[in-house]
Amino acid sequence: MEVQIISRETIKPFSPTPDHLRTHKLSLLDQLVPPIYLPMILFYSATDENDPRNYNISDYLKKSLSKALTHFYPFAGRIKDDLTVDCNDGGVTFVEAQVACDMSFVLEEPEIEVRQLLPCAPFEHSPQTQSSTDQVIPLAVQVNYFACGGMAISVCISHVIGDASAAAHFLKGWAALARGADNIEGVIYDSSSLFPPRDLSIFRKYVGGLVDANGKVESPEDKFVTKRLMFNGSKITALRNEIGDGLNLYRPTRVEAVTAVVWEALINATAENDGSGTSPILAVSNAMNLRKRMNPPLPQQCIGNVSFSKMVSSLNVKIKNRSNLAKIINESIKETDDEYIRKTFTSGECLNLMEKLCEKFEKNSKLGMFIFSCWCRFPFYEVDFGWGKPVWFECPLRANRVGFFVDTSDGEGIEAWITLRKEEMAKLEKEPGILAYATFKPSI
Repeated sequence: MEVQIISRETIKPFSPTPDHLRTHKLSLLDQLVPPIYLPMILFYSATDENDPRNYNISDYLKKSLSKALTHFYPFAGRIKDDLTVDCNDGGVTFVEAQVACDMSFVLEEPEIEVRQLLPCAPFEHSPQTQSSTDQVIPLAVQVNYFACGGMAISVCISHVIGDASAAAHFLKGWAALARGADNIEGVIYDSSSLFPPRDLSIFRKYVGGLVDANGKVESPEDKFVTKRLMFNGSKITALRNEIGDGLNLYRPTRVEAVTAVVWEALINATAENDGSGTSPILAVSNAMNLRKRMNPPLPQQCIGNVSFSKMVSSLNVKIKNRSNLAKIINESIKETDDEYIRKTFTSGECLNLMEKLCEKFEKNSKLGMFIFSCWCRFPFYEVDFGWGKPVWFECPLRANRVGFFVDTSDGEGIEAWITLRKEEMAKLEKEPGILAYATFKPSI
């Protein structure tokens, strides 16, 4: 896929940020995420040639982005350190590119490499300004024009300053302004008061769960492979009914059911250590949005990381089938209420939990972990800039033993992007338990 950059510039907020808002404090939850960019790509079909806005899409997007940055002003600042963001209106990177193929080339082969469509590499979270050597740009955008008239708008948001919920609501707000909205609700909440930052230097190599023993992000290379599993709505309904106890006392959610069946297949696929240094996946880490779990709930659109990955182990489960796995996942989620959140993060108790977790993995070579990051129910498919909703949304973030769940366009199914070592993936693709509910590598 040939992609040619045709322009690159910096977009600044439409209105300057007031002096009293120039410093945005980072919270403990912001400190706990890996220093990477969250990449997102929204694919749009060719628009109506009679729409006058299509004659200057570039200017149209830049002006609305500038207005959006006024509301989400930390995104236009610079990350100084692991404590603060300098909201200096430095601006965000805006790239335009021409793609020498039709968009169908990507949609028919969803697993094709799409890094060229991104404004920056997800794992290259480093200074990008000419005037500073120690600050990071939180946001970058690339608009890709396909030969067929289709378009892909990609965004990379620093994970340090926002999670998937923050990213989705920023995109939705930007799109609303592009459609002519007078105002949007951009909530810049000081979560550092709820989750005070801490000194995490001794935990730095473990932070976020995506790093190796040297503190570097382990990204896919020749030894890793990523596959896309499609669970359509009817299959998920059948799976939920199968896992449920039949007494209406417990019926798993869509995500609990899919997580359980994937985890069961992962346990089977990694059961026999082949000498590659990997361990069977007997523990999983589930990323949860904590906004609605607080009392009172925090606004869904507030920026920052108001989410947390909680580990669940199957070591004490005698029969590791999907039903039992779904139940322990459900119990873990129910346990994460306002009292648990405040006790764990306000007091700093999470640091003790992290230390114990690190010790457990160092002592038990047979305990492998897989990270699930669920982006379902976030409004990515509602991001309409004026030419319709996206036909497909993708999060092209690939890291070993990490999986991403995103909604299908109809909101009923789930796409699961799973990354494993090649030998592990070869076994996963043959697991009958997962093949009964999922299809590998379908086109859009």
